[in-house]
Amino acid sequence: MKLHRVVACVASVSMVWLSAAPAWGVNKDMVQLQTQVQQLQEQMTAMQRSFNESMGIMKDLVAKDTDAVNKVSVELTTLQQMLAKQQNDAGTRTDQMSGQIQALNDTLDELKVRLAKVTKQLEDMQAAQQNIQAQQATQQAQADAAKNAPPPDVLYNNALRDYNGNKPDLAVQEFSDYIKFYPNTDLAGNSYFYLGEIQFKQGNYQQASQSYDQVLQNFPSGNKAASAQLKKGFSLIELGKQDDGVNELRHLIQRYPHSPESLQARERLRKLGVSATAR
Repeated sequence: MKLHRVVACVASVSMVWLSAAPAWGVNKDMVQLQTQVQQLQEQMTAMQRSFNESMGIMKDLVAKDTDAVNKVSVELTTLQQMLAKQQNDAGTRTDQMSGQIQALNDTLDELKVRLAKVTKQLEDMQAAQQNIQAQQATQQAQADAAKNAPPPDVLYNNALRDYNGNKPDLAVQEFSDYIKFYPNTDLAGNSYFYLGEIQFKQGNYQQASQSYDQVLQNFPSGNKAASAQLKKGFSLIELGKQDDGVNELRHLIQRYPHSPESLQARERLRKLGVSATAR
């Protein structure tokens, strides 16, 4: 089965990776990623076993319901033929036959409903299996990419060097690579912030606002949180969303009242002619 081949492939890749560590050593994020892949393999094995059992039950139900539908259809056809031949018989007999036909029609409708429900359940199970396989493929791709990625400190320092060296295109690629390979480190929050800085300088205020928001949502206690909130407020104001921008700056002043970012926020609000606190 395709799923078994995928799981076998993942296991083989994991064993090869474990037996041949990169020159710079196994870092924390790569170990976490490999652990996630192993857990996903175990989940897939359990899911496959449950899926096979459920699939067998569902197929048996479908077969039984199909046989019942066929039998009812044959009986219905036979009764209809008999009714056609005996139209001249007594009215009582015709009424009896009509009642039987109606009962069979009702039974047939009920069986069709049951068959439709079972078919829908099978389709849902197959869709769930495909989603799990897609997630496994994504996890494996990330694991493969992480094995060939530079060490986190090297990649981040290169990105910061190119950012300070006025090489925005190269810095964007390197900061993006850092986020892709090491998304759960504190420096990933810094990488989002510097991406926002590059986008802000280029006038891409919508993208910049989204990058700053990544810092606030995923790294609220990081060392770039105050700066990210300040620049998010500036970005929203530049986009013409002054009310939203003012709210961000007021929230910054409330959260970091003695920070340099708070002073900048107060100055920007003064120039806009609005109060630093909500009335």
